Amino acid sequence: MPQSPNSDSTYTEWRYQARDGLTPLQSSLVPLFEETQLFRLYSSTLMPGLLQTEGYAAAVLRAVVAELPELPFDDSAEAARARVERSRVVHDPERRFDLLVEESVLSHQLGDAEVMAAQLDYLLTGEALPSVSLGVIPMARERTHLPQETFHVYDDDVVSVELVSAEMKISQPSEIALYLRVFEQLRSMAVYGVEARALIRKALESLG
Repeated sequence: MPQSPNSDSTYTEWRYQARDGLTPLQSSLVPLFEETQLFRLYSSTLMPGLLQTEGYAAAVLRAVVAELPELPFDDSAEAARARVERSRVVHDPERRFDLLVEESVLSHQLGDAEVMAAQLDYLLTGEALPSVSLGVIPMARERTHLPQETFHVYDDDVVSVELVSAEMKISQPSEIALYLRVFEQLRSMAVYGVEARALIRKALESLG
């Protein structure tokens, strides 16, 4: 997605953000989570962080450690616990969580089959929360909009975009409006409720 040369944004390499380990990085988002009332997330790669189990989160963060050899140590287990603790905000009925994933995310195996089964079960549990709207974009559906990089929108104030080497945070209103428009376009292709649960259960059954 093109960025305006005049956009208000910060570009921070992951290796810099994680220079003190992954646990402080997870904890650094707590204030933003506490302030946000409306969370919007589109993920083309991983389960939504807000609905990750500790086992799945640990598998994700172990992969991060493997990709960033300059990290001072492996604290993926502690960081996974911090991520799950941070994500308890999803149970707050006063907030709203609009989560959107590509169906392929349900089959990207992080951890063993037991970890994936627990993660998919938890996704079904999270989908049932009254504050959560979980959409899945089916692979079998003709696309009207292309897949995008994973991004989060916190209220209408900040967009966080996850790139391979870095995270970009955008606060320029016109750029935020662009991401919100893209989010709604992607959302128009998603299925919800019974259809979304059917795709999650299909992924569960494929684990054998």
